[in-house]
Amino acid sequence: MPKAQKLTLAVLIQAALITTAYASEQSEAKGFVEDAEGSVLFRTGYISRDKTNYRENETGDEIQVKDTSSVAQTAMVKLESGYTKGIIGFGVGVIGDGSFKIGDNKNAGNNMIPRETLNGKENSGDTYDTWARGGGIVKARISNTEVRYGTQVLDLPVLASNTARLVPEYFEGVLATSREINGLELTAGKFTKDQYSDQIDTDGRHLDRAVVWGAKYKFNDQINASYYGLDSKNALERHYVNANYAHPLANNSTLTFDFSGYHTEWDKEGTTYSQTTTDDSDRKNNIWAISGTYNTGNHNVMLAYQQNSGNTGYDYGENADGGQSIYLPNSYLSDFIGNDEKSVQLQYTYNFAGLNVPGLTWTSAFVYGWDIKVPNLEDRSQLITDSAQEREFFNQVKYTAQSGFAKDASLRLRHSYYRASDEYQNGNYIGDTNEWRIFLDIPVKFF
Repeated sequence: MPKAQKLTLAVLIQAALITTAYASEQSEAKGFVEDAEGSVLFRTGYISRDKTNYRENETGDEIQVKDTSSVAQTAMVKLESGYTKGIIGFGVGVIGDGSFKIGDNKNAGNNMIPRETLNGKENSGDTYDTWARGGGIVKARISNTEVRYGTQVLDLPVLASNTARLVPEYFEGVLATSREINGLELTAGKFTKDQYSDQIDTDGRHLDRAVVWGAKYKFNDQINASYYGLDSKNALERHYVNANYAHPLANNSTLTFDFSGYHTEWDKEGTTYSQTTTDDSDRKNNIWAISGTYNTGNHNVMLAYQQNSGNTGYDYGENADGGQSIYLPNSYLSDFIGNDEKSVQLQYTYNFAGLNVPGLTWTSAFVYGWDIKVPNLEDRSQLITDSAQEREFFNQVKYTAQSGFAKDASLRLRHSYYRASDEYQNGNYIGDTNEWRIFLDIPVKFF
């Protein structure tokens, strides 16, 4: 085990034993039944990617890229007990989803609907009409330190479940979280299974072993910082850092600066798709971003700059490392993570509460990326170009009901207009796309 992991685990153990300066979460436990929670989220999800265009492949022949569209309905259930009383509390929980597709979905894709196995090849046959997934957890807590084992939805910068599809990505393993010191949260865990959003197999991503560790600290109301690490066996090692500073201004306005970055080294067996080297044992990437956000009243404006370096892009999600493990600002349909790519973004968000329509927001953003190195797929040491470009115009409208029988129900409409240089297509990345996403969420709380 790397030294950083051993140190984090040691701190977690010590933190669980020291006397804290604030109330213990476990001392306030009401009981196994008394603190139980149960809910279901009904979601109707639709994603359409209009990719119909003609391009030339590497042999000069014209090929047509088909549209992909998926629409389905799901019910995501979460049942979880409270903790038993005492020095050490224990509890259990269940998480799962049951879904069915709407329509034929003959061109289904977009990680929405699972496919049957065809000719021994996973996820290559016809789409499932109905499917269900899920699992259970057991948990224990002492003071302000909690350990959970079982099926989980993760929200860590280096191992984050994809939650932007019909149903979430599930990881199976153990995760410990400690908040014994005021302002400091420590995390350590180990996971051995990864089930993507469109997979029936509980280990569809064939994860061997992923060990995570990290810490985040709130210095005061203005400054936060964090660090996280990931060691995925026979795949990669990744590190993440973040610092955030919020500066208050007059009239309740705020100016926020944020810095975040990743360093990744791939093992020889790991998968990348944008490397510009033939040496699989020496693949590295650094990506960082800095943003400034001005918020005043119902207006929010952000300007961000993001940059890659190394001999591959930030190729995440290919190694059972989480389909949402990109805590960077320039991420919409495209993540602007190409080999050596630089990108800049301007984003604007308006809250319609200023026009007496609370719960309604609109976000618009434009991102432009340049200087992308594109390798020849037959000989990656040779470049097709070192100056490819991409751009995306993003718009999203979301409404969340504020009261009444539909309180907390939400409708989200999202559109992306994406275009890229010819060299950055033909299998190298997304390709010219017009995307629509429509999600209707209706939460129901049982208890």
